[in-house]
Amino acid sequence: MKIIPLAQAKAQLSACVDEAATHGPIIITRNGKAAAVLLGAGDGDDLEGLILAHSPRFQALLARSRQSLAAGKGMPQEEFWRQAEAQYGEDTPTPRKRGSRPAKAPREAAVPAKKVRTRKSAVAAAK
Repeated sequence: MKIIPLAQAKAQLSACVDEAATHGPIIITRNGKAAAVLLGAGDGDDLEGLILAHSPRFQALLARSRQSLAAGKGMPQEEFWRQAEAQYGEDTPTPRKRGSRPAKAPREAAVPAKKVRTRKSAVAAAK
């Protein structure tokens, strides 16, 4: 972990971003006190988790959910997925383990093939 003053971070922002992505967080100080932390974005799951961890709306939602569960409301995860599959069918996405990524569909299935347009076909289409 590296500690640098704000003036240096401003002057060398691009290099700091590269270093944070490869070597870890950089603490940025203002007047000798920690003012910010520069982190490499990592993958999408890491970034999403970081943003949600600092979101007041999401934290309030979690607090309400925890209170609800503590009051005996809610249902076990297995029951939730059983009901979801009963209501929406077997195509209901199943939960994945934290940190895992969903499988990607083959490119040809996800993106239709482009039709090659030749000069001859362009002229024919213009008529």
